[in-house]
Amino acid sequence: MNLLRGRYPLAIAIGAIFGALSRFYLTEFAKAIFGKDFGFYGTFFINVTGCLVIAYIFTLVVENIRIISPELRLMTTTGFCGAYTTFSTYCLESKNFLDKGDIIMLLIYFVGSAIAGMIGIQIGVLLATSNQRG
Repeated sequence: MNLLRGRYPLAIAIGAIFGALSRFYLTEFAKAIFGKDFGFYGTFFINVTGCLVIAYIFTLVVENIRIISPELRLMTTTGFCGAYTTFSTYCLESKNFLDKGDIIMLLIYFVGSAIAGMIGIQIGVLLATSNQRG
């Protein structure tokens, strides 16, 4: 299978390096600002901005707004966004709020992330299509 050889895996790997490092440093930055128990602020920001970036790239490609090479698309979506976004961490942190019995924070975090992520998706689509409108 050609997808397992050549430039595609390399493009994904390069994107993943930058996505994982961005995720790590943004989470550490949030902990440094808000305290070690508040790393979930970084996760929240990462989830929202990850939704925005993936929607932007996906919309550019699907709507034929820009010609993007398959390698660049895979690097940014599968590689960068795949390593950058932290949905599994989001779920684990939600479970931790539940385990602590902090239902208010659970609801704010869980629902707030989903709503803000959808807003990020909408903004990404609008940004990608903004030059197409008269």
